[in-house]
Formats: sequence, structure tokens, C-alpha cells
Amino acid sequence: MLKEIYEQPTAIRETIGTRLNGDLKCDFSDINISKEYLSSISRIYIIACGTAMHAGLAVKPILERLIYIPVEVDIASEFRYRDPLIDKNTLIICISQSGETADTIAALKNAKVKGCKTIAISNVIGSSITREADFTIYTHAGPEIAVASTKAYTSQITVLSLLAIHFAEILGSKDNEILQNLKEEILELSSKASIVLENTDIIKNFAKKIYKEKDLFFIGRGTDYAAAMESSLKLKEVSYIHSDAYQSGELKHGSIALIEDDVTVIGIITDRRLVDKSVSNLQEVITRGAKTLIVTNQEIDTKLFPNIVRIPKMHPLLSPIISVIPLQLLAYYVAKEKGLDVDKPRNLAKSVTVE
Repeated sequence: MLKEIYEQPTAIRETIGTRLNGDLKCDFSDINISKEYLSSISRIYIIACGTAMHAGLAVKPILERLIYIPVEVDIASEFRYRDPLIDKNTLIICISQSGETADTIAALKNAKVKGCKTIAISNVIGSSITREADFTIYTHAGPEIAVASTKAYTSQITVLSLLAIHFAEILGSKDNEILQNLKEEILELSSKASIVLENTDIIKNFAKKIYKEKDLFFIGRGTDYAAAMESSLKLKEVSYIHSDAYQSGELKHGSIALIEDDVTVIGIITDRRLVDKSVSNLQEVITRGAKTLIVTNQEIDTKLFPNIVRIPKMHPLLSPIISVIPLQLLAYYVAKEKGLDVDKPRNLAKSVTVE
């Protein structure tokens, strides 16, 4: 797992690969999606399970912001049984690292029966999902052996962000400035991931403080909530510590009753517009006795929050790719402190091929 976390700069760079060149031209010529078709669709569904579903949640905002089409993110095991309202005007994007996830493949097949066009996102060439879908986009994360997905997740968000930009260009988006900025920042993601991986002392030390705890909380707003959900899952998978992720503003609507002395709350803050609200939510848990760890690229007062992990600044629509990396490491170091088998957690399989 640690090896694969540290391979993320390479995996991100390889996934960008020929999709985005130095001239900032997006190339998805292998995906025959026309302007006429994109203009006709009324909704996009992203269907996946577990970590791949969290990747879908992370890219929903960038898709909606750039192409102005509603995006739903659905869990495959639910989607396949609830008779969703989909038709030929619905685009289905299915994400599966292995390409063999049974629920996701079944959901894709059901969508095709209803006339939907389908795109598969996978890391494995020739996998089952790639044979079923109308089009396939491969991530190039390389083999991922550890059960807990890390580099596949960040590669999925990267390629889907590029796809969102490509769709916007097909539709003739007039948001040229944001498209240009996003493409420039995507080319910098690999180096920014490397910077994060060079500064891990705070994470290692914090893991030693919390590895005996029974419950943790992750909070974030906007795209930071998607990163919080994935970070919470990573901790559960490899350390067996119960954790929950909440939208920061939702915490006070009931769940704050769980906050008491010495409970750990981990906050992610990467959107400048939401700093004040996010800080206020964290102050609420501190007054109730919680200790905090903050992952941020904003100006946060260290007097209020002594445990701050600094990450490089970037557009908030891309931040889940980088903000999750320190918290992947936190999950790893907590599990190591507990003496657990990090690469093969109990009860889990790398490829879930059964319902």
C-alpha cells in the first residue's frame, strides 16, 4: 500500500499521458461522443462501488460546472435494483478499477437494455466491463496489488476531470479561462502529489496519537466532502477503526452529539470561499473537547489548530486528487502502529466479483 501511495505522482502523470499534451489539447479521439449527442442528453449517471463511487462524487462538481448537465452518482448495487428513470437521453459512466465488479457490470448491462450510451473507466485492459461498455477509457495507474485502492482512485478522478473538460470543449463552452486554468493545473498535479509525499512527519506523529481510538470523524464541504468520505473509508479498511464522514455543515444536525472529550475530528479545507464556514464548524467540535487534524491549502490560524497538514494550492474542483493523499498515509501509518496486515485487510477482496 505504501509503495502504491508513493507511485501516485507517476500514476497521475501516466493517466494524463496522451490525453493532455503540452499544447493543452485534450485528446479523446477514441471516444466517439458528438456535440449532437451531448446536447441531447438530459442527465449523466456515474455508477460505481466503494472507492470508485467516491471518485464519482469527486468529479460530479466539475462535470456539472463545465457542461451544465445534471450528474447523479449512484451505488451500483442500488442502481441495478431500483428501476431508475433512464433512457437513450441518459449517459452512463461506470467506474471499476478491476473491471470485474459484479454489481457495476450488472448495472451497466441494465442501462444498455434501456438504450443508454455507456462509458467504462477501468485500470485493466480487456476486463469484463470494458467488453460490455460502448466506450472505454483506461486509467494508467499500473498494477494495484494492495486491497485498499489509492493510486487507482486518484487516477480515476484525473481522467474523469479531463473528460469533463473534453465534453465542455465539444459543447463549445465559452468558459475558456476556467478550461485553460484547469488544464494547466492538471499538468501540475503530478508534481504537487510529489510535494505532499515529501512532507509526512505530521501524519506519522498524528498516527501515533490516535491509533488506539475507536471512533473518528472526517468533515469537509463541497469537493472536500468527497475526499473526506474516501479518507474515512481508507481508515476503516486498513485500521478497523470506525469512522464517519460528514458534510461540515451537517455535523450539527444530530451527529455532533457524538463529539466529546478527546474525540478526533479531521477536517479538509481547500476552497477559499468556504474557509470561514469550515473553520467555524471545526471550532464547534473543539469547544466540545475534540482534537483536530486539518488538511488545507488555505490560510488557517495555527493557534486555533495546532495539527495542520499543508498541501499545495490548486483549483478546488481538482483538490480531491491531492487532499486525499495525506489521509491515505494516515490510514497506512495507523494500521502499522496497530501491527495489522495493511495490504490484505480482513474480510476484503481486491476484486468483488459477487453480489
